[in-house]
Parts: sequence; C-alpha cells; structure tokens
Amino acid sequence: MVSIKDIAKKAGVSISTVSYALNGSNKVTDETSSKILAIAKELNYVPNAAARTLKKRESKILGVFLTDFSGDVYGDLLSGMKTVCNAQGYDLIVCSGKQSHRMLPERMIDGAVILDHTFASEELLQYADRGHKIVVLDRELHHPNINQVLLDNKAGATLAMEHLIELGHTKIYVVTGPEGSFDSAQRMKAVRQVTEREANVEWIEIVGDFEKSGGEQAAELIIQEYTRPAAVFCLNDEMAIGLCNRLAESELQIGRDIDVIGFDNIELSKYVQPRLVTIDYSKRKWGSLAAEQLIKIIAGEPVDHERIYVTLVEGGSVCRQVPQDIPFPIRHERVVSS
Repeated sequence: MVSIKDIAKKAGVSISTVSYALNGSNKVTDETSSKILAIAKELNYVPNAAARTLKKRESKILGVFLTDFSGDVYGDLLSGMKTVCNAQGYDLIVCSGKQSHRMLPERMIDGAVILDHTFASEELLQYADRGHKIVVLDRELHHPNINQVLLDNKAGATLAMEHLIELGHTKIYVVTGPEGSFDSAQRMKAVRQVTEREANVEWIEIVGDFEKSGGEQAAELIIQEYTRPAAVFCLNDEMAIGLCNRLAESELQIGRDIDVIGFDNIELSKYVQPRLVTIDYSKRKWGSLAAEQLIKIIAGEPVDHERIYVTLVEGGSVCRQVPQDIPFPIRHERVVSS
C-alpha cells in the first residue's frame, strides 16, 4: 500500500508537507499542492481511514446495529437515518452479528444506534463508561452517553386492546413476539394492564415470533378451538398477515367470525383484504430522530429522551359490533405455545 512517505520521497518534500497538501491546508503553496496531489493520483494513493480516525478521533461514520435485516420496518427507519446523516456530513453503515460489535470499542464509528438484542445492556453500559456515544431504540438504559428514542409500545397495545373491548369482544387472543424482545414485552405489559381492568374479558396468550409463520401457527390453534366470535391482537403486522392468510383458507371469515389487529402498519398491511387494522407510527421519523440525537450527543449537546407516538389505523379486519347476548366468561389468562 502506498503511504505518504512514498509520496514525499517522489515529490522531494517532507511528510508533513504531503499531509498538509492532502488535507487542503493553506500552509502549502498551490504549486506544491498540485504537484503532490498529482503524484498521489499517479501512485493510486488511498488514505488510511484507521490512521485518520486515530489522529482526528473521528471517522464521520455512524453505525446502526440491527438484530437482522428481515423486518419490513427497517427500510423507512434506515432511510430516515440516512437523510439526517447525509445532511450533517456523516455516512451510515448497517451492522448485524456479534463480530460487528467491535466497531464501537475500536472506534471505527463515532457512535451507534442500537436495535439489536444481541447487545447485552451491560455491554452497552461498559462502552458508555468509556465515552462511546449510543442511542438505544430497544431498551431503557440510563447513562450520560446513552439516549433513548423509544416507540410508545404500551400506548399502541392499549389502543388495540381498548378498541376490541369497546366493540364488545370478551375473548381476545394475543400473539406475542419472540422471547427477549423489548417491544413484545412492553406491549404485553399494556395488554395485562388493560385486561386487569376488564373483569369480563378472557384473553389467551399465544407465543409467536414476529414472523409470518408465527401468525400461521397461531391461526391453526384458533381454528381448532373456535366456538364463538373472537378477536386476535398480533403484536406485529408480519404475524397478523400470516394469520389472515391461514384464516382465509378456512371457513372462518375475518371481520365476521374473527377480528384481527396488527402493529407497525407496514406497507403490505394496506393490501391485505380486508384492510388490516393496525397501530401506526412514523418509521422514518423514528430513524431520523435517532440519528439527530446521536449527532447531538457526539457534539456534546444536551438531549432529552424521546418517544415515538402511535395511532390506530382502522380497516375491514375489525368491522362490527360483537353481539351482546353471548354469555360473559370469568376473566382469565391462558398461555398457548404455537
């Protein structure tokens, strides 16, 4: 690899002069600078990013860490981050997997946005103690170098459950996310809080995985034990769509026999027939706000924790008042593994 020493030797100048020229300093005359830049081009010189980062203590790169790339939420989220990064002179890289964690302590990036449960909270706190700047989207952590930009999961789940109960539903299935998911845990807290206030509501927890297959498996269980009108709250749209697909193959009709609500308002939910009722929020705003907060804490500016608000999007998958002549059961919780 060509170094600035090679350029200095061919140009007949000092290493510091080459460094000034390559960085556009006015300490070098235009003639000398042009000569050095021409030689650098001739030798195919590529700056050593790692060395530059060590010297300047910055890379002008932000990292976003995701558990995986399969979710439909990520596109708009990353687009929002990229828009802010580009406007502020930063580049954005997307990382996944344990090996990528070293990019933060090795200072290959200036800061990190975390939406990745493979990061232990203790690990993030250790990085924060060493001065690394972090924004978390998937947990509550309190540290001067960590900012929280969290989705209002509890409010969204409360909207969904109260909507179903207001329509007269007394039997509600809840299809959860995978074990260890912060979003799923927060949504389930709200489910429990709502049902504790409703003595006549029976709710059944079905363990899911945030994948379409999890919704399909939940549908199988519901079809097998169906006896009367019921509702299903899937904790994300992916599972709700999988559930609707399987129900469409059965004799049960969505919006008549089974009402369905999802969460996330992904693009595909607009095209499900009947239109999926779901919880909406701006993924683009979530991403842009996360990037803005990270850049501010890197610059040493004070920031407050932020929350992304949610709304209920109505549609045909929940479209009727449940008959009130059905006997009310005593409220209880039941957990079913799919």
